Amino acid sequence: MTLFFLLLQPFQFFNDLAGRIGRFISVIALAMMVFVILLQVFCRYILNNALPWPDEAARFLMLWLTSLMAPIALRQSGFVAIDTLHRYFSSHLFSAITLLLSLISLSVLLVAFQLGWKHVGSGSMFSSASLRIPLYLVGLKTIKMSLFYMYLSLFTGVTLMIFVNIEMILRQLLLIADKNICLRPIPNLEIERID
Repeated sequence: MTLFFLLLQPFQFFNDLAGRIGRFISVIALAMMVFVILLQVFCRYILNNALPWPDEAARFLMLWLTSLMAPIALRQSGFVAIDTLHRYFSSHLFSAITLLLSLISLSVLLVAFQLGWKHVGSGSMFSSASLRIPLYLVGLKTIKMSLFYMYLSLFTGVTLMIFVNIEMILRQLLLIADKNICLRPIPNLEIERID
């Protein structure tokens, strides 16, 4: 049990840090996505001249936003779940079922990790149709953005979800071993309201 507790500490620290950084980047990505979409609406319907890049830029930002927020949602049990089973099973059996489902989730995530890495590799062979890196601002030639950066979002999100899933498995093993153990609660990373 002490080994599981020692293994849990670095995963908690990493997931806390990754969650805070991911939330910060996601808020910026969401704000940029809204701006880009509103810019496209303005140009298309007011100026009657649609820009070629905002649709792809919004998709790029949405992919990164999703991949950085999915691990946070998994860690805080924010995905769709059936949470009435605990009423019908004993707490020990329910903990065992939860552990089994976490192990199945980990196996699916490991397959997604392999597929995501292959997808990232294929993305380096292609460039975006409309997104360009404006290097002319520093006196260089503008280059097309590689799809590697877009495809990297899937791989990053799955990798972060694997770390969260391992933390959840370790927590469940500790709870099965000792129901009275006091584990540090998972921090709530909701965005604070400014009143």
